[in-house]
Amino acid sequence: MQKRIFTDFDGPIMDVSERYYQVYLYCVQKIRQQDQSIKTLSKAEFWELKRSQVPEKEIAIISGFEDEKQAIAFAHLRRATVHTHPYFAHDRLIPSAIPALEKAQQAGIDLAVMTMRRRRELEPVLDQYNLRRFFNSDRIFCLDDDYVKTVDTQDKPKLMQQAQQTLPPASQQWMIGDTEADIYAAQSYNIPAIAVLSGIRNQHQSEKYHPSHICPDLFSAVNFLLA
Repeated sequence: MQKRIFTDFDGPIMDVSERYYQVYLYCVQKIRQQDQSIKTLSKAEFWELKRSQVPEKEIAIISGFEDEKQAIAFAHLRRATVHTHPYFAHDRLIPSAIPALEKAQQAGIDLAVMTMRRRRELEPVLDQYNLRRFFNSDRIFCLDDDYVKTVDTQDKPKLMQQAQQTLPPASQQWMIGDTEADIYAAQSYNIPAIAVLSGIRNQHQSEKYHPSHICPDLFSAVNFLLA
């Protein structure tokens, strides 16, 4: 039996920080009133707040939206915008992701991708970066376009359930991801979870959810598993 790696998409493979930051800048401009004094965060400042799981409303307040109605409006607009089509163009492939996937594939590991992206958000990117060579169609687990989302920590274990019911048995399985949803999905099926720090959680936040191991990125995670 083969060994199998499930990898999340955003975080281990794609860098989404610029998308999130551009949405932040858009929301600041849309919510601010004329002549209102705003402290627009730098990308580094903003991204560390996101990686520390600081709530959207608090990010708004830190940015100068001290009126609660404005802060709430900012948070709602951010959530409504961050997964809209124009902003996905800001995502970038993490440079070490392709070498990581190539190394795992060459070692004979069965690769599967498991993501909270909808199919329409995932498939163009798989084609753009020629990533289907790593993931057979039955190894791609994502949300249907008409799926009604709840929260990632509930939705992602459902994807893992689907995977466990449909894929052939493996001698060993691992889940590599950057959020607690990945860790919960793995732990639900007694699969070791490796958290990577190339995504939207920092070391401190990742440790809270007790992954089996923490690595800087997908490449170091693959090296760890093959060692």
